[in-house]
Parts: sequence; C-alpha cells; structure tokens
Amino acid sequence: MSIDDKEIVKQLEDPKTQRKAFSLIVSQYTEPLYWKIRRIVLTHDDANDVLQNVFIKAWTNIGDFQNKSKLSTWLYRIAINESLDFLRKQKAASAISADEDVSVANRLMADEYFDGDETEAQLQEAIAKLPDVQRTVFNLRYFDEMKYSEMSKLLDTSEGALKASYHLAVKKITEFFKSHD
Repeated sequence: MSIDDKEIVKQLEDPKTQRKAFSLIVSQYTEPLYWKIRRIVLTHDDANDVLQNVFIKAWTNIGDFQNKSKLSTWLYRIAINESLDFLRKQKAASAISADEDVSVANRLMADEYFDGDETEAQLQEAIAKLPDVQRTVFNLRYFDEMKYSEMSKLLDTSEGALKASYHLAVKKITEFFKSHD
C-alpha cells in the first residue's frame, strides 16, 4: 500500500511520526531510485552503495525539504547528484590507477545482476562515454521517458538546453555504434 507524498510530508514534519514517514519513503522509493541510479553508475553493487548514500543524505537533510517541489523530485535530484559525484570520484580514482582498462561492456557482461545482451552492454558502453550531463539527460529521457518540463525542474536547467543535450547524446551514441560495426 502506498501513501501519497503529501501525507508522508505531513508525517515528516511531526517529530513523533518522522521515523515512520521516512521508512515509508524508503519502502516506496527504493526501487525507482535504484533504477535511476543504476542507469547512471551501471553496476548493481555501485547502485546499492549510491542508493544508501541517497537515503542517508535525505535523512540528514530532511529538515531542508521545503515542499516547493514534489518529494519524488527532491529525492531524484539527490540520487542524480550522488550518482554523478560517485562517477567523478570513480574517474579520479581510475586516473590514479591505470590498470582499470576493462570496458564498461565487459564489466556489465561480468556483472551477475546484468540481464541484458551484448547490444545492451554496447549501448551502456556508448552512454558511459557521454559527458555527465548528456548521460543523465539521455537516461532520464530514453529509459524513464521523462518529459523535458519535468527534467527541467529536476536538473534546474532550461528545456532548450536539455533538448540540445539529448540530441547531442543520441548523435554520439549513433556514431559509437557506426564505429563499432
């Protein structure tokens, strides 16, 4: 049974029901947040780690939620920011250790939780090569079928910039597949 966000927010404001309300958030948003994160960080274990960080950050900053946006928008923004932070840290770490020469496609095919085929792995390889913003916009539009207006609120940027990022991402992914035939 899912309780609507307005009721959860109301319970969050009361110290007596705050923990229960946060438990509802965790139970209702674990799966959708996991998949948003997974599309950005790619592997199951990394997605679980980032998801834990998202809930820790949400709990720590619950007092900062001002109810100006939907609860889901606030959580998705935290998830995207945590995912991008994770990728930046991962890039910095892999720049230090150059022995990480395994492609994204190979890592995915070795991930026991990955249920896609070689084409899906190649698509994820192409997506992983995109700049962070283009990758995020592509994932939200292509996999989540999110409208640009919704994305604009989530990422705090104009719809025009999002459309441009998406079309550049599609062009780069298409070029990736053409060069890997």
